[in-house]
Amino acid sequence: MSLFSARNANPLSIRNTVAIGIGSALFAILGRFGSVPSGLPDTNIETTYALLALFAILYGPLVGLLVGFIGHTLKDSIFYVSPWFSWIIASAIVGLIIGLAANRIRARDGEFGRKEIITFNVVQTAANAIAWFVVAPTLDILIYAEPSGKSYTQGLVAGASNIVTVAVLGTLLLTAYAKTRTKQGSLTKEA
Repeated sequence: MSLFSARNANPLSIRNTVAIGIGSALFAILGRFGSVPSGLPDTNIETTYALLALFAILYGPLVGLLVGFIGHTLKDSIFYVSPWFSWIIASAIVGLIIGLAANRIRARDGEFGRKEIITFNVVQTAANAIAWFVVAPTLDILIYAEPSGKSYTQGLVAGASNIVTVAVLGTLLLTAYAKTRTKQGSLTKEA
C-alpha cells in the first residue's frame, strides 16, 4: 500500500486537508493539556497518540504522517522552548505506519469488531515500538548528541505508555466511531 491508497485517490483532497488541520490542532492541544508526567524528565504519558491513531485509520497514511509531524511541531513550538525533531519524526512515523493499515481496519465502514481490534493493536504496537524504541532515541543521539542511556530509557517509557494509551483510548475511540457508521451491505431494499 502506498501513501496514495485506493480509498484516498486524492490524498490532499479538501476533506483530507481539513482533517490534517483539525488533527494537527487537536494533537497540539492534547499534547499540552492531555499529558500526564511519567516521572522521567521530558517524557509524558500522552493521549495525543490515540487521536493520531484515529485520524490515521480514518484518513490514511499521508494524513497520519502529517498530523503527527505538524501537530507535534506545533505543540513543541507553542508550548515548549523549541521543536524537538527526533520526537517529531517519531510521531510522524507512528501516524504513517498506523495509516498504512487504514484499508484493513474499516472503522469508516462501521466495521470494528474483534478481528479489527486485534489488527489495530498489533499495528499500533509495532508503530509505537519502531518509533519510540528505535527511531526517537537513535535520532536523539545523532541530532542532539544526547546520552544513549537517557535516550533509550526515555524512548522505552514513551513507547510503552503510548502503546497502552493507544490500546485503551484508541480502541475506544474507533469502537465508538464505528458504531456511528452504517455497515456496508446492512441496508436492504424493501419490495
